[in-house]
Amino acid sequence: MKKVLLTGFNPFGGEKINPALEAVKLIKDDICGYKIVKLEIPTVFKKSIDTLKSAIINENPDIVICIGQAGGRYEISVERVAINLDSARIPDNEGNKPIDIPIFEDGQNAYFSNLPINAMVKKMLDNDIPSSISNTAGTFVCNHIMYGLLYLIEKEFPNIKGGFIHVPFLPKQVIGRSNMPYMSLETIIKGLEHCIETAIKYNTDICYSLGKTC
Repeated sequence: MKKVLLTGFNPFGGEKINPALEAVKLIKDDICGYKIVKLEIPTVFKKSIDTLKSAIINENPDIVICIGQAGGRYEISVERVAINLDSARIPDNEGNKPIDIPIFEDGQNAYFSNLPINAMVKKMLDNDIPSSISNTAGTFVCNHIMYGLLYLIEKEFPNIKGGFIHVPFLPKQVIGRSNMPYMSLETIIKGLEHCIETAIKYNTDICYSLGKTC
């Protein structure tokens, strides 16, 4: 049976929950005939990639989509690119705080997602779900795992399609935070299911203008 490996980070930075993991837990177990394999990833440099690689070896998925939290964003953000750099503003969940360190010395400066990111965002927009393409996954563990995934695809698993999606805070996370955007868990789940369905159905991306001027 064909598979999608879907990962979500555990809470970090003082948060009690992570919307990425909460959504991953509730995604359908079967989408378009593909088995959805769900995996919790530690918000820890290096260990996150090791955990992901072990799951890829064990599950042999056709598609891998990693999900992370992006507090402060209004939309579900499908990431375009990951850069070969760890530079942490806060420590990870084991106290690591690398600054300006390459993720892999033998890796490219950057890797681009090979998911149909334009089609994924269009599918969400067509279903009234706020979404966009993002051109930066940051320099914390989200960028780290996206870069690690695409590095593994280049070096060891060339037949896998893979990429990363950021999701906003949940409503309970913004209580007491003035003017902080959020999205309901139900909407996040629907958006991610649309993304998975699109990743399954599209072998190549569509031409759809989602560029930015700055």
